[in-house]
Amino acid sequence: MTVMGTIVMERIGRVFISLQQIRGVPQMLTKAAPSMPGTIRDTEVPYYFRERYVCTGYRPLNQHWRYYFLSLFQRHNETLNIWTHLLAFLVFLVKLCQLGETVDFVGDPHSWPLLILILSSLAYTAFSVTAHLLGGKSELCHYSFFFLDYIGVAQYQYGSAVVHFYYAVDESLHRQVHGVFMHVATILSCLSCLGCCYGKYCNHSLPTWVRKVCQVVPSTLAYIWDSSPVAMRLLYCSKASNDPAILYHCGQVVFFLSCAFFFTCPVLERFFPGRCDFVGQSHQLFHVFLSCCTLCQIHASHLDYVGRRELYTRLHTSSEVVLFVGLYLVTLCACVLIGACMLKKVKQVLDTKSK
Repeated sequence: MTVMGTIVMERIGRVFISLQQIRGVPQMLTKAAPSMPGTIRDTEVPYYFRERYVCTGYRPLNQHWRYYFLSLFQRHNETLNIWTHLLAFLVFLVKLCQLGETVDFVGDPHSWPLLILILSSLAYTAFSVTAHLLGGKSELCHYSFFFLDYIGVAQYQYGSAVVHFYYAVDESLHRQVHGVFMHVATILSCLSCLGCCYGKYCNHSLPTWVRKVCQVVPSTLAYIWDSSPVAMRLLYCSKASNDPAILYHCGQVVFFLSCAFFFTCPVLERFFPGRCDFVGQSHQLFHVFLSCCTLCQIHASHLDYVGRRELYTRLHTSSEVVLFVGLYLVTLCACVLIGACMLKKVKQVLDTKSK
């Protein structure tokens, strides 16, 4: 008993030491970067850096890169925007590893649309984290990283379209749109990227609502088109259906509508200005609901990949899969080109301001 007690006490002591070390992490970070400045008010940053009704918690511009990377562990008004999508990125990465144990992503071409969805989900969350973490360094960085964020959103829209058309579509809709669906999805994704980038570019001279209009309108058109196979399937789904993917398809629709609402309407900030500077911002809720929407998409698409194989292998050929992968690369390259062109225009504006 004495030996057992000694062992237990040793283990408790190790756990206590570990907890003490974890509690000391913030202090260690502070010592590693003792010169890290505090946050500032909205009046101290350029007006197009400001979020409506968010008054404090902005990071000062033109600091060392180390400051912005370490601000991952600092309290400011972007902290939760960063962590919500960073955690989502890790969840999607774990999901990819789990699916990789049962899905042959290399040898089975019919699994490639599912792979595109997961890779595009990883990309948009990674780009979002980068934008919210590093976009406050300077005016040029602000535009550059948020243009990257918009590229991530656009290629994710294509990823959503390809799994919906490949796995969720029914035969009647497929007969009507099979020759044009993914080509239109490519165009709409590029228009969405253009609208978001142009809205951000115009924000240096036009009101904030212009950016919202430029972002919301093309993105809404893309969502309606990309989700039409799911909408048709839910519309004609029998209540007695035992299809396990239906619940997740319903979930992704509900979560998307929720994130669209919070993206366009800063509800909490409007009613409690200055009290949501750290937690409670609509954009934070937008991140959470979008991540949940994506996770439902991945679950639903995987269930459709397993359960509807007889249907989609009859509707789609291997050559179509290769085409869809090619269109994904085209979409990505076109969006990168759009972002680069808009960034060139931004540089011209900033150069004119500095003279």
